[in-house]
Amino acid sequence: MGPVWNDGHKGEPELLAHCYRNSLRLAAEHELASVAFPGISTGIYGYPKKEAATIAVHDVRQWLAAHEFPQTVMFVAFDEESRRLYEQELQP
Repeated sequence: MGPVWNDGHKGEPELLAHCYRNSLRLAAEHELASVAFPGISTGIYGYPKKEAATIAVHDVRQWLAAHEFPQTVMFVAFDEESRRLYEQELQP
Protein backbone atom coordinates (compact mmCIF):
# COMPACT_ATOMS: atom_id res chain seq x y z
CA MET A 1 0.00 0.00 0.00
CA GLY A 2 1.36 3.40 -0.95
CA PRO A 3 1.21 6.70 0.90
CA VAL A 4 -1.74 9.05 0.88
CA TRP A 5 -0.75 12.42 -0.59
CA ASN A 6 -0.79 15.24 1.99
CA ASP A 7 0.80 18.00 -0.09
CA GLY A 8 4.21 16.36 0.32
CA HIS A 9 4.61 17.46 3.92
CA LYS A 10 4.52 14.07 5.61
CA GLY A 11 7.42 12.26 3.96
CA GLU A 12 5.36 11.00 1.03
CA PRO A 13 8.25 10.88 -1.48
CA GLU A 14 10.35 8.65 0.77
CA LEU A 15 7.34 6.48 1.65
CA LEU A 16 6.56 5.99 -2.04
CA ALA A 17 10.18 5.19 -2.87
CA HIS A 18 10.16 2.65 -0.03
CA CYS A 19 7.13 0.92 -1.59
CA TYR A 20 9.07 0.37 -4.81
CA ARG A 21 12.29 -0.70 -3.08
CA ASN A 22 10.46 -3.10 -0.77
CA SER A 23 8.58 -4.66 -3.69
CA LEU A 24 11.81 -5.00 -5.67
CA ARG A 25 13.53 -6.56 -2.66
CA LEU A 26 10.76 -9.16 -2.40
CA ALA A 27 11.00 -9.86 -6.13
CA ALA A 28 14.75 -10.35 -5.78
CA GLU A 29 14.38 -12.63 -2.76
CA HIS A 30 12.09 -14.84 -4.83
CA GLU A 31 14.31 -14.52 -7.92
CA LEU A 32 11.42 -13.24 -10.03
CA ALA A 33 12.46 -12.51 -13.60
CA SER A 34 9.93 -9.70 -13.99
CA VAL A 35 7.59 -7.47 -12.06
CA ALA A 36 4.98 -4.91 -13.11
CA PHE A 37 4.03 -1.78 -11.20
CA PRO A 38 0.94 0.40 -11.48
CA GLY A 39 1.19 4.06 -10.55
CA ILE A 40 1.31 3.39 -6.82
CA SER A 41 -0.78 5.90 -4.83
CA THR A 42 -1.80 7.91 -7.93
CA GLY A 43 -5.45 6.92 -7.79
CA ILE A 44 -7.63 7.46 -4.76
CA TYR A 45 -4.58 8.31 -2.59
CA GLY A 46 -4.05 11.43 -4.70
CA TYR A 47 -0.31 11.29 -5.30
CA PRO A 48 0.55 13.59 -8.25
CA LYS A 49 1.22 11.42 -11.28
CA LYS A 50 4.32 13.24 -12.50
CA GLU A 51 6.06 13.14 -9.14
CA ALA A 52 5.10 9.50 -8.65
CA ALA A 53 6.47 8.54 -12.09
CA THR A 54 9.74 10.34 -11.35
CA ILE A 55 10.18 8.46 -8.07
CA ALA A 56 9.20 5.12 -9.60
CA VAL A 57 11.58 5.34 -12.54
CA HIS A 58 14.46 6.69 -10.43
CA ASP A 59 14.22 4.00 -7.76
CA VAL A 60 13.69 1.17 -10.22
CA ARG A 61 16.71 2.27 -12.28
CA GLN A 62 18.88 2.39 -9.15
CA TRP A 63 17.71 -1.05 -8.12
CA LEU A 64 18.27 -2.63 -11.53
CA ALA A 65 21.80 -1.22 -11.70
CA ALA A 66 22.73 -2.90 -8.43
CA HIS A 67 20.79 -6.20 -8.41
CA GLU A 68 20.37 -9.29 -10.55
CA PHE A 69 16.64 -9.68 -9.95
CA PRO A 70 14.18 -8.79 -11.22
CA GLN A 71 15.58 -8.61 -14.73
CA THR A 72 12.61 -6.78 -16.22
CA VAL A 73 10.36 -4.13 -14.69
CA MET A 74 7.24 -2.89 -16.44
CA PHE A 75 5.20 0.17 -15.58
CA VAL A 76 1.45 -0.23 -16.12
CA ALA A 77 -0.27 2.96 -17.25
CA PHE A 78 -4.03 3.16 -16.85
CA ASP A 79 -4.49 6.29 -18.94
CA GLU A 80 -2.77 8.26 -21.68
CA GLU A 81 -1.47 10.91 -19.30
CA SER A 82 0.28 8.30 -17.16
CA ARG A 83 1.77 6.56 -20.20
CA ARG A 84 3.19 9.85 -21.43
CA LEU A 85 4.66 10.69 -18.02
CA TYR A 86 6.42 7.33 -17.72
CA GLU A 87 7.74 7.60 -21.27
CA GLN A 88 9.18 11.05 -20.46
CA GLU A 89 10.84 9.74 -17.31
CA LEU A 90 12.30 6.76 -19.18
CA GLN A 91 14.07 8.95 -21.72
CA PRO A 92 17.87 8.82 -21.35
